[in-house]
Amino acid sequence: MADGTKAGAAAAPPAPARRRRRWTPVLFLLPALVLLGALVVYPIGYSVVRSVLDKAGESFVGVDNYVTLFTDDSIRTALANNLIWVALAPTVATALGLVFAVLTERVRWGTAFKLVVFMPMAISMLASGIIFRLVYEQDPDRGVANAAWVAVHDTFNESSAFPKAHPGPKSPLEKSEGGSFTTREPARAGEPVLLPLVGVAPDKMPEDAAPAAEAKPDPGKVTGTAWQDFTRGGGGTPSVVDPEELGYPGIRVEAVKDGKVVAETRAGPDGTFTLPAEADGAQLRFPADNFREPYNGVDWLGPSLVTLSVISAYVWMWAGFAMVLIAAGLAGVPRELMEAARIDGANEWQVFRRITVPMLAPVLGVVLVTLMINVLKIFDLIVVIAPGSSRDDANVLAVQLYDSAFGDRDLGVASAIAVLLFLLVMPVMVTNVRRLRKEARR
Repeated sequence: MADGTKAGAAAAPPAPARRRRRWTPVLFLLPALVLLGALVVYPIGYSVVRSVLDKAGESFVGVDNYVTLFTDDSIRTALANNLIWVALAPTVATALGLVFAVLTERVRWGTAFKLVVFMPMAISMLASGIIFRLVYEQDPDRGVANAAWVAVHDTFNESSAFPKAHPGPKSPLEKSEGGSFTTREPARAGEPVLLPLVGVAPDKMPEDAAPAAEAKPDPGKVTGTAWQDFTRGGGGTPSVVDPEELGYPGIRVEAVKDGKVVAETRAGPDGTFTLPAEADGAQLRFPADNFREPYNGVDWLGPSLVTLSVISAYVWMWAGFAMVLIAAGLAGVPRELMEAARIDGANEWQVFRRITVPMLAPVLGVVLVTLMINVLKIFDLIVVIAPGSSRDDANVLAVQLYDSAFGDRDLGVASAIAVLLFLLVMPVMVTNVRRLRKEARR
């Protein structure tokens, strides 16, 4: 027994060796711990301390800076917009990623499609912001979104070719209700009516506009001419059809009696028109839709839509990220379960809802949490896409932090915003860590 004790004592390493073994891991971790302390722990601690000091950092103000977060209008707007971002952007991006991953699983060109969808991830936030700033341009000739929107709109609602047209000083027309123009005197059959207008630039006239011509009299009908009573370079006679003046092709003319439209027609390329006998004794009217301003689309970057527009740009970038992760998770879903469900009579929607989505729940959780953390820090897209006129309406906490720190020079409020962002991210981080530990135990 004594010999065994002596042998065990002899086998045990000496105390200095044990201390060296204990400190070896610490030495390996020391550089990482120093960097972690210098780049994470110290800034967090300093921000907390600075958030309870005044603007100059000289006096203790307690929670005054935190009160400002919930009383200042611009910061409240930023906080509300952050809530919209957290609720919409991760959900939409994850849902689109799920749809793309499932739909492209069986198609032959699915890999190419995934590559195209994932490609925006290779573009920086700054570049994406510039792209979408151009996409959302108000001018349909420059902005892709409004070009498409206007094309669809004009397919169902014809736009006017004469938005600036109006009667001249000695015109027989006068302005009437709703922006229309009506003749002062009633028209008579067999007596051609002259309806001169001005206000349309020569280079803005329709391409099919022909030199104006005087209408020929017709004993049983009302005829007339609608034309641009303007001769380039001068020399024309007012209210007279001159050779170099152009007709108003397609302009609509109505005959009105006792407030009711009894006949209507459209002018030809030379501006001449003919109305049936019912128009005899009626006043002629150019309805207001002849002069309606052209539709210029939606103000995507206006105060009411700017946040949703920027969120759309974010989803365009990150839907590919969600799709790739979900597709990787989908590859691990047992195909036997899906085939068994189909054999038992389940349709594709039931397979998707009852098998695919539950099996992908861990991956969907990873994507959703990652994007939630990401949107809480969103900065680049807001700064680049939102114009100055609606920048305040698109404001978020990260942008407000920058403005407070470097614009207002109020480091106390800026530090309070930083602490608030940290507190908002922490629940998401804790949830993510717990989920990872749960998965590791499995």
